[in-house]
Amino acid sequence: MDAQLKRGLIEICVLVALKQQDSYGYQIIKDVSPYAELSESTLYPILKRLEGAGCIQSYSREHNGRLRKYYAITPRGKERIGEFLVEWQDVQRAYEYIAASQEETGGTGGTL
Repeated sequence: MDAQLKRGLIEICVLVALKQQDSYGYQIIKDVSPYAELSESTLYPILKRLEGAGCIQSYSREHNGRLRKYYAITPRGKERIGEFLVEWQDVQRAYEYIAASQEETGGTGGTL
């Protein structure tokens, strides 16, 4: 899968996880991992990018005697999920076009 497409999908998965409830890094990884491969080294740059874009905000809260950084989705983040769903319809149409061309040629992509 194209790296940019994968990154975009993971960003939306992170937003969806935060739409359900405010969360912290390790929990976000657990929530998203069944749907997309996600590690700490991938997550934290995504969180920074989403925060910079105004899609999430962070805050600290004490947990077991130490501060834990939590993330919360913003109205802009919720809008971004909606935009993604509209954009994905275009991707689905393109996929259907590409898949149909494979069926017509027997999956070989045509002859040379």
